[in-house]
Amino acid sequence: MADDGSTQSTTVWPLPKFRFQVKWDSAEMSFQEVSGLDAEAQPIEYRHGNSPEFSVMKMPGLKKFSDVTMKKGVFKSDNKFWDWFTEIKMNVVKRKPITISLLDEEGNPTMVWTLTNAWPTKVTGTDLKSQGNEVAVETIVIAHEGLKIENK
Repeated sequence: MADDGSTQSTTVWPLPKFRFQVKWDSAEMSFQEVSGLDAEAQPIEYRHGNSPEFSVMKMPGLKKFSDVTMKKGVFKSDNKFWDWFTEIKMNVVKRKPITISLLDEEGNPTMVWTLTNAWPTKVTGTDLKSQGNEVAVETIVIAHEGLKIENK
């Protein structure tokens, strides 16, 4: 008899990525797409002159975080991206914590990414096509100073 899946463990299948939530400070915003949630440790290469090895040693160096790109539909009278971007004045901008949560079937966070001291580096408005049949989508690129990941 075939297994109908009702008794399967919750760890058998990976989580789908299509249900997520984004919060800027305490405000929740709806996005179509979020990408760039990655970090790397830049290697430091070193070799002293009398080393018997003919190769360099590699040590972990500074951490580097990628910019995060978010896309959302354009709505009438919604200028949140542009308003935040226009606040940039000579190295001064309000930095905000941004929380991105991957949600389970009940809408509870299962994995949470928190961006520290985030601010906008680029805002792209939608493209316009007279024969297009898509919704208008705008993009914001966010720089930040740290990425923390939690599993709930």
